[in-house]
Amino acid sequence: MLTKIDLCSMALLKLGEQPIQSLTDDSAAAKLSRTLFDVITDSLISLHPWRFATAQLDLVRNTDGDFLIPSDVLRVLRSDGDITGNRIISDSDSVSVVVLRRVSPEQFPSYFISLAVTRLAMEFCIPLLGDQTVFRMLAALYETELQTAKYLDSTTSAPSCLTDFSLITSRF
Repeated sequence: MLTKIDLCSMALLKLGEQPIQSLTDDSAAAKLSRTLFDVITDSLISLHPWRFATAQLDLVRNTDGDFLIPSDVLRVLRSDGDITGNRIISDSDSVSVVVLRRVSPEQFPSYFISLAVTRLAMEFCIPLLGDQTVFRMLAALYETELQTAKYLDSTTSAPSCLTDFSLITSRF
């Protein structure tokens, strides 16, 4: 089970820096970690419909007559109603949505951990090292890891078997 501190420390190690012991330390690395970690991981989760962060929710109408999107939802992928701000407007009594939710680092799969660590290292690079060459190398590594992570995420479950498909049935 990895924590925010573990992931930030791994990113710092990737840069050749010392790991942090706490997010409340007074070091530049700890300040960057506590400032950027949630923003970066939320943006990474929002970037792609990751299976580990996808959830289906059934929302119930609130007293204002619309449906409030929960605060841990980072992105609505599919909705039965029209989205306006943090609300869904629909004539139905309930609305079903497929969303990307905020996930704690303990629930990150290994391919996402690697991606998040590289992205954190990339964001920490200029403020801590000021080295554009290292930044460009990390950016290239991030792009490669992003493609790999998307592929691994898309192949995490076996494809469903076609059991009743009229074209196949008509051939026999």
